[in-house]
Amino acid sequence: MALSETSPGEPPVTFHVLGGPSPRRLAVRVREGEGPPVVWLGGFRSDMRATKAAALDAWAASRGRRMVRFDYSGHGESEGRFEDGTISDWFADAMSVIEHFADERPILVGSSMGGWIACLVARERARRSSRLGGMVLIAPALDFTEALMWASFPPEIRETLERDGVWYRPTPYAPEPDPIRMALIEDGRRHLLLDAPLEPGCPVHILQGMADPDVPYGHALRILERLPAPGSMLTLIKDGDHRLSRPEDVALLVRTVEAMA
Repeated sequence: MALSETSPGEPPVTFHVLGGPSPRRLAVRVREGEGPPVVWLGGFRSDMRATKAAALDAWAASRGRRMVRFDYSGHGESEGRFEDGTISDWFADAMSVIEHFADERPILVGSSMGGWIACLVARERARRSSRLGGMVLIAPALDFTEALMWASFPPEIRETLERDGVWYRPTPYAPEPDPIRMALIEDGRRHLLLDAPLEPGCPVHILQGMADPDVPYGHALRILERLPAPGSMLTLIKDGDHRLSRPEDVALLVRTVEAMA
């Protein structure tokens, strides 16, 4: 296992994860630098080459900051099939990468599903008395398999999932539909966070678009209500969509991470 820096033109580090149902290889990019490491946690079917992740990597390069990006199993350049993945698998991927590449009070930047993964990491590290430096969460989709999927599915979709084990959801973010498996829904129920207070043990800043069709801003308010008052902030972008990848959105993200870092 190599720990050296990978530049944008080089292949990523190959990292072996032993947790979960089977060993798997993940693609990881590490930018060496000073200060608390910044770790990018991507969204559902996204990857570490996405606009926001690349912009943060460019910021890290300009500031001499350490940054870690990786693809969950079944995503981007990592091994596995996306449709076989679960929240448990992607949480295990994140824990392993952070422990090996960014263990010293990392600052987690989680986008959409990555916000859920970040909060799961924060809870687990708090149990181990191993704190985070902070979290920046972009349209965080905590509990999305239950609160934003299952709860909104009409009876016919639920019946399809229970009968066939999979439903193919059209998406504007990819040419082919998302395969949503009943196993993903059932596994997600093992990791629900919003039925209790959230105690991440670090500052949290949420960025949320009010025109987000996938994660309504009311969901961000629900998350904020469960976070401790000290150190928790929410910035609403009235015309912001789910991706928050416009130049002005990306600039806000970079400023927010820089302030946290």
